Amino acid sequence: MAESGPFSTSTAFCARCGSILPLLNEFGSVRCYACKTSYDADNFSDLKFDYTIHFNTVSVVTHENILSTDGPEGPVVERKCPKCGNDRMSYATLQLRSADEGQTVFYTCISCKYKETENS
Repeated sequence: MAESGPFSTSTAFCARCGSILPLLNEFGSVRCYACKTSYDADNFSDLKFDYTIHFNTVSVVTHENILSTDGPEGPVVERKCPKCGNDRMSYATLQLRSADEGQTVFYTCISCKYKETENS
């Protein structure tokens, strides 16, 4: 490497300042964005990277899936369901209106799955 420093590091990090180093450029060297230290491409010849990206599985949501859900659909609060009278409902929030207005709260009864909204 071009310079030693206080950091004990692999070649993916700058030995001088500890910053993450960028990828090799077209000139065959690496230059630290933070402290501008340059490293020769030879320092990176033995590095190999193996990436695995795990995606969420897609599941189809149907009316039957929603009704057969075992647990609540989110955090649970004490709120009386207007349909069945149960005193616990789960909720989710979204910012559907302008940024200077409140959020919309979606409540779901954990007993009968009745849904209602509230603009806060």
